[in-house]
Amino acid sequence: MAASTTSGAVAQAKPLGFFARFFDSDVWASFRRSKLAMVAALATLIFFLAALLANLAPQDPFDPAQLELLNSRIPPLWTADGQAPFLLGTDDQGRDILSAILHGLRVSLIVGGLGVLFSATLGITLGLIAGYFGGAVDALIMRIADVQLTFPAILIALLVDGVAKAVSGGQMSSPAILGVLVLSIGLSFWVQYARTVRSSVMVEKNRDYVQAARLIGLSSPVIMLRHVLPNTIGPVFAIATINFALAIITEATLSFLGSGMPDTQPSLGTLIRIGNRYLFSGEWWIAAFPGLTLALLVLAVNLLGDWLRDALNPKLR
Repeated sequence: MAASTTSGAVAQAKPLGFFARFFDSDVWASFRRSKLAMVAALATLIFFLAALLANLAPQDPFDPAQLELLNSRIPPLWTADGQAPFLLGTDDQGRDILSAILHGLRVSLIVGGLGVLFSATLGITLGLIAGYFGGAVDALIMRIADVQLTFPAILIALLVDGVAKAVSGGQMSSPAILGVLVLSIGLSFWVQYARTVRSSVMVEKNRDYVQAARLIGLSSPVIMLRHVLPNTIGPVFAIATINFALAIITEATLSFLGSGMPDTQPSLGTLIRIGNRYLFSGEWWIAAFPGLTLALLVLAVNLLGDWLRDALNPKLR
């Protein structure tokens, strides 16, 4: 009687939900043991919240009606010539540096996030196709990847950006420029995803569960997406986290070189480029604070990516 009651209770037990499984996983345990990962995650969260709440900043730096040239190049508030309410000073157009950083942070995070999403989608798709089908399809995709690896990511991004501007005649709106930046970054970083997923798929496609799925008549796209992909996606999260930091740096580099967001709607890279003009004339704060924000953001994301890479590696557990 007791045995039947126990088996009935087990049969009626519900499977754990996603969050319950996550908080019971080795990844969560590794996160709780790593103080550095916790600090990096907190710093990253603060940056995202700051970008999300950028509209609460003292000034809208993208609205020309709120700018006064008489307020240009005011030093930070704690200096002798500082003026309220400009806590971090102003730039050459009278924009509040703090407000510009918050809005520029939002632009950088959007471009970096969409760029990583596009590159991951493209790389995972091509990696799945190459690893599952093999043969000539695999050889073609991997040779394209090998050719792209011979070029630096920033060079590919500059090439895509230059072609887009040449086609449009150099006249593009801010959303169009943002889309070109996302495309440039996405085409620069898809190779890592494709090579990683391909190597995992080549192992997984010979497993018994894939053979069973073929026997019951499932199509190749269904097998790849429903059965193979979930078992190969783990390393992709670590690559995406690290590439997110690289995407932000790439966007900042393009903007610093004048191929990114315009001065009227700046990202962190644009703010650094604007401040670089006045760096040697004593207005150091125009470039220093956006540069410090960019450095801290990239450092936090990189530390988080390093931890995630180690946590998802079974050999290091």
